Amino acid sequence: MKQLKHLNKYFYKYKWKLILGLIITIGARIFALYYVPLIGNSTNIIEDYINGEVTQISVVRNELAYNIMLIIGATLAAAFLTFLMRQTFIVVSRHIEYDLKNEVYRHYQDLSLNFYKKNRTGDLMNRISEDVTKVRMYLGPAIMYSVTTVTSTVVVLIFMIEAAPELTLYTVIPLPILSFAIYKLSVAIHKRSTVVQQYLSKLNTFTQESFSGIAVIKSYGLENQTNTNFTELSNGSRDKNIDLVKVQAFFFPLMVLLIGFSNVLVIYVGGRQYITGQIENLGVIVEFLLYVNMLTWPVASIGWVTSLVQQAAASQERINEFLQEKPEITNPKETEDEINGSIAFKNVSFTYEDTNITALKNVSFEVKSGETLAIIGKTGAGKSTILELIGRLYDVHQGKITIDDKEIHKLNLESLRKSIGYVPQDAFLFSDSIKNNIKFGKTDATDEEIYEAAKTASVHKNIVGFSKGYETVLGERGITLSGGQKQRVSIARAIIHDPKILLFDDCLSAVDTETEEEILSNLFKISKDKTTIIVSHRVSSAKNADKIIILEDGAIVQQGTHSQLINQSGYYKELYAKQLNEKEM
Repeated sequence: MKQLKHLNKYFYKYKWKLILGLIITIGARIFALYYVPLIGNSTNIIEDYINGEVTQISVVRNELAYNIMLIIGATLAAAFLTFLMRQTFIVVSRHIEYDLKNEVYRHYQDLSLNFYKKNRTGDLMNRISEDVTKVRMYLGPAIMYSVTTVTSTVVVLIFMIEAAPELTLYTVIPLPILSFAIYKLSVAIHKRSTVVQQYLSKLNTFTQESFSGIAVIKSYGLENQTNTNFTELSNGSRDKNIDLVKVQAFFFPLMVLLIGFSNVLVIYVGGRQYITGQIENLGVIVEFLLYVNMLTWPVASIGWVTSLVQQAAASQERINEFLQEKPEITNPKETEDEINGSIAFKNVSFTYEDTNITALKNVSFEVKSGETLAIIGKTGAGKSTILELIGRLYDVHQGKITIDDKEIHKLNLESLRKSIGYVPQDAFLFSDSIKNNIKFGKTDATDEEIYEAAKTASVHKNIVGFSKGYETVLGERGITLSGGQKQRVSIARAIIHDPKILLFDDCLSAVDTETEEEILSNLFKISKDKTTIIVSHRVSSAKNADKIIILEDGAIVQQGTHSQLINQSGYYKELYAKQLNEKEM
C-alpha cells in the first residue's frame, strides 16, 4: 500500500475530525452490541421460568420489559451515533477529494508543454476524475467500514471471551483461513484494477478526441469506422471489468461460508458444553449465535473494503505517476521583475525533445523596446518556436535569450508571462461568453476597455451584430465563430491587459486583406511603446515593421527593412512579387 502514503498528509490535516469519528464509531459499536447480553439475559429468565426456578410471572414480565426498554434505548443511541459516524468520515473524504483534485490540477498547470505532448487529454481527465473518485472511496467508506470492522470485532471478542473463553476459541478458528484468502484475492484485485483504469483512460481519450474531431469524422464519412473502433475498445474494457468482478465475487460467498461454519461450531460445541454443564445457561449459546452473525457484515465487508483499497492503490499509483513529474520550466525566484521589452537572441539553437527536430539553428537578432519585428518564412521554418521561447514555454539548449539584458531563465516567470500578450496561430477560445473570453486577458476589465480592445481588433461590429452581443456564449473551442472572428477575439484578449510585449503568431491568416490592413493599422497605433513580434506568411503584415527577418530551415537567411529586402534577391522579394501579382489579379 506504499502508493497510498501520499495521502498521509491529508490524514494529518484532518486528524482531529478522524479521531472524533473513531470515538463516535467505538461508542456506536458498543451500543449496537449492548442488546446481545440483554437478549441472552432474557433467554435465561425464560429458561429459569420454564425450569421452575422463577415462579412469579410478574417478575418475568417486569424483567423482560426492563430489558426491552434498554434494547430500544441502546438501538436508538447506536443509530444516532452511526449517523454521526457517517457524517464525520464521509465529509472528511469529500474534503480530501477536493484537496487532492486541486493538488492534481495545480500540478497540471505547473507542468511544461512537453508533458502535454506526451500525454493525452482523456487520460489526464480520467486521473483527476475517475482515479480520484476511486481514492475517495478508500478515504471515506473503506476507512469508515475498516474502523467499524475492527471496533466491532474487538468489542465482540471481549464480550465473547467474558461469556465463554473456550467456545470463543472454537468460534474464531476460521479467521486465519479468511485472512489468507483475503490476501490472495487482494493481490489479484490490485492487478485487475490497474488494467481496468488503464482501459477507462483509453476510452475517455478516444471519446474526447472523437467529439473534438466530429467535423472531420463526418466530412470523411468515418462514423462507422469510429463506431467499430469504439466498440472494440468498449468490449476490451468490459472484458477487463468482468475479470475484476469475477475475483471480487469470491469474497462474499467465502465470508458467508466461514460465518456459517462458525455458527455450526457454536451450536455443536456450545450444545455439548451446555449438556455437560460447562455452560450453565442457554442464553450464552444464543448470545454467541448473535455475536457470530453480527460479525457477518464486518467480516463480509473486509472483502469489499479490501477491493476498495486495492482499486484506490491502483488509482493513486496512476495519480502519483503524474504528481512525480517535475516541471521542466521552473520559476527561479519569488521577487517580481519589471519588464520593459527589449529582446535579444544570441546564437540560439533549439531541438524539440518529442520529435528530435531541430527548429532553430544559431539564431541571433535583437528587438529594442518599442520596436516591431516581423518574422517571415515557410511552414516549419521555426517562426512559432521563437515566440514560444520568448514566452519561456521551452528553455533553449544552446545560446541564450535576454530580456532587458537579463537572461530569460533568471527572470521571475510570472512577471515575464504577465508582460506578454500572445496570440497563437490556432486561436483557442473557451466555452464562455465573448465578453469573458476577452476579459480572460484582464479579469477586472471594464466594459469600455473590452469594447476598445474589440474595436482595435476590428471585431466589435461583428460582436454587436449577434443577437446577444458580447454576452453570446461560444461553443467548445469557439466553434460558434468563424476562423477570422476567433483570431480577432484572441487579439482583443491579448491587447486588453496592455502588455509590454506583443506576440502575434500568424494570427491574421483567416482574415481578408482589407480587415488585415485595418487591424495592423490599429495595432501599430497602440504598440508605439511596446515590443511587437509578428509572425506571418504575408508581406502586407510585415512591411511596416522596423525590422524583418527571414527564416529558412531554422536559420536566418535574410534580415533588414521592407525597402532593403525588396531590393535584394531572395525569398522575401519573390514572396512580395508573388503576393503583389495575386492582389492585382
